[in-house]
Amino acid sequence: MEALVPIIVQAIAGIVGGEAVGAAFKKAAMGHLPMIISGIVGGVGGGALLSSMGDGGALGGILGDIVGGGVGGAVLTAVVGAVMSSMKKA
Repeated sequence: MEALVPIIVQAIAGIVGGEAVGAAFKKAAMGHLPMIISGIVGGVGGGALLSSMGDGGALGGILGDIVGGGVGGAVLTAVVGAVMSSMKKA
Protein backbone atom coordinates (compact mmCIF):
# COMPACT_ATOMS: atom_id res chain seq x y z
CA MET A 1 0.00 0.00 0.00
CA GLU A 2 2.89 2.36 0.72
CA ALA A 3 4.12 2.09 -2.86
CA LEU A 4 0.67 2.84 -4.29
CA VAL A 5 0.14 6.22 -2.59
CA PRO A 6 2.84 8.12 -4.55
CA ILE A 7 1.51 6.73 -7.84
CA ILE A 8 -2.02 7.86 -7.00
CA VAL A 9 -0.78 11.32 -5.99
CA GLN A 10 1.27 11.61 -9.20
CA ALA A 11 -1.70 10.52 -11.33
CA ILE A 12 -4.05 13.04 -9.71
CA ALA A 13 -1.49 15.83 -10.03
CA GLY A 14 -0.96 14.82 -13.66
CA ILE A 15 -4.69 15.07 -14.35
CA VAL A 16 -4.77 18.53 -12.79
CA GLY A 17 -1.73 19.63 -14.81
CA GLY A 18 -3.18 18.21 -18.01
CA GLU A 19 -6.53 19.89 -17.49
CA ALA A 20 -4.78 23.19 -16.76
CA VAL A 21 -2.90 23.01 -20.05
CA GLY A 22 -6.06 21.97 -21.86
CA ALA A 23 -7.92 24.96 -20.43
CA ALA A 24 -5.09 27.35 -21.24
CA PHE A 25 -4.76 26.20 -24.85
CA LYS A 26 -8.28 25.75 -26.09
CA LYS A 27 -6.95 25.37 -29.65
CA ALA A 28 -5.56 21.96 -28.76
CA ALA A 29 -7.80 19.60 -30.66
CA MET A 30 -8.45 17.10 -27.91
CA GLY A 31 -11.32 16.10 -25.70
CA HIS A 32 -11.33 15.34 -22.01
CA LEU A 33 -10.47 11.65 -22.29
CA PRO A 34 -7.15 12.20 -24.12
CA MET A 35 -6.33 14.99 -21.65
CA ILE A 36 -7.02 12.73 -18.70
CA ILE A 37 -5.06 9.80 -20.11
CA SER A 38 -2.06 11.91 -21.12
CA GLY A 39 -2.19 13.66 -17.75
CA ILE A 40 -2.10 10.36 -15.87
CA VAL A 41 0.72 8.92 -17.98
CA GLY A 42 2.73 12.15 -17.85
CA GLY A 43 2.07 12.60 -14.15
CA VAL A 44 3.28 9.15 -13.18
CA GLY A 45 6.26 9.42 -15.53
CA GLY A 46 7.22 12.90 -14.37
CA GLY A 47 6.82 12.01 -10.71
CA ALA A 48 8.92 8.89 -11.10
CA LEU A 49 11.59 10.83 -13.00
CA LEU A 50 11.77 13.57 -10.38
CA SER A 51 11.88 11.14 -7.48
CA SER A 52 14.66 9.12 -9.11
CA MET A 53 16.78 12.20 -9.82
CA GLY A 54 16.95 13.73 -6.37
CA ASP A 55 18.25 12.63 -3.02
CA GLY A 56 15.08 13.69 -1.28
CA GLY A 57 16.02 17.33 -0.65
CA ALA A 58 13.39 20.04 -0.94
CA LEU A 59 11.23 18.11 -3.39
CA GLY A 60 11.21 14.81 -1.60
CA GLY A 61 8.19 12.88 -0.51
CA ILE A 62 4.66 13.97 -1.30
CA LEU A 63 5.65 17.46 -2.48
CA GLY A 64 7.96 15.97 -5.09
CA ASP A 65 5.19 13.66 -6.24
CA ILE A 66 2.80 16.58 -6.64
CA VAL A 67 5.28 18.81 -8.49
CA GLY A 68 6.62 16.05 -10.71
CA GLY A 69 3.15 14.75 -11.46
CA GLY A 70 1.74 18.16 -12.29
CA VAL A 71 4.61 19.19 -14.52
CA GLY A 72 4.83 15.81 -16.22
CA GLY A 73 1.09 15.75 -16.89
CA ALA A 74 1.13 19.29 -18.24
CA VAL A 75 4.08 18.68 -20.55
CA LEU A 76 2.77 15.43 -21.98
CA THR A 77 -0.71 16.87 -22.46
CA ALA A 78 0.77 19.86 -24.31
CA VAL A 79 2.76 17.55 -26.58
CA VAL A 80 -0.22 15.29 -27.28
CA GLY A 81 -2.42 18.34 -27.94
CA ALA A 82 0.11 19.77 -30.39
CA VAL A 83 0.40 16.47 -32.23
CA MET A 84 -3.35 15.99 -32.41
CA SER A 85 -3.82 19.56 -33.59
CA SER A 86 -1.24 19.19 -36.34
CA MET A 87 -2.80 15.87 -37.42
CA LYS A 88 -6.20 17.53 -37.67
CA LYS A 89 -4.81 20.28 -39.93
CA ALA A 90 -3.13 17.86 -42.32
